[in-house]
Amino acid sequence: MNPFTTHTGHAAPFLRENIDTDLIIPKQFLTTILRSGLGRHLFNDLRYRQDGSENPDFPLNHEPARSATILLGGPNFGCGSSREHAPWALLDYGFRVVVAPSFADIFSNNSFKNGLLPAIVAPGDLAALAAHPGDLTVDLQTLVIRAGDAAYPFTCEPWGRAALLEGLDEIQTTLNRLPAIEAYEARRGVGAGWL
Repeated sequence: MNPFTTHTGHAAPFLRENIDTDLIIPKQFLTTILRSGLGRHLFNDLRYRQDGSENPDFPLNHEPARSATILLGGPNFGCGSSREHAPWALLDYGFRVVVAPSFADIFSNNSFKNGLLPAIVAPGDLAALAAHPGDLTVDLQTLVIRAGDAAYPFTCEPWGRAALLEGLDEIQTTLNRLPAIEAYEARRGVGAGWL
């Protein structure tokens, strides 16, 4: 996983409350264990009409939102089932950050584990960010989102922040502790020949 320190990009507002994981990536697209190719199905039931054409009323179907790398969402973003495909789809589409007033716990955990930053902001700050016409800069080191001359604080899980800053997934985090694990296993085996 690549380290995340700062990210600058256009933000797409989709401020709906309770955006659940089935809305992010519908169940019919969960047949893959590959992380690529899911972006084209992101928000499928909202982005497309039944005939497969784009829904002109959906905000991500218009520039500059179509090429945004920061998604602004409403409260309780990522609620619903615990599908890891949801952050996979967001990342594959091109998003690197989701900013919302709150996130479902499992979605937040899955996001950190896959390199997607779930940044929590106050509702008033979210409205100000959504109204900003230019790019935003998300600084994970200082926990600030910059919009022009204005700066808005955000929070996130400390363990997830540390993992993103260092570019560590769960496997690399475990491997970094290998000497301690091996020492424990050596101590555990002494006097326990039955192990």
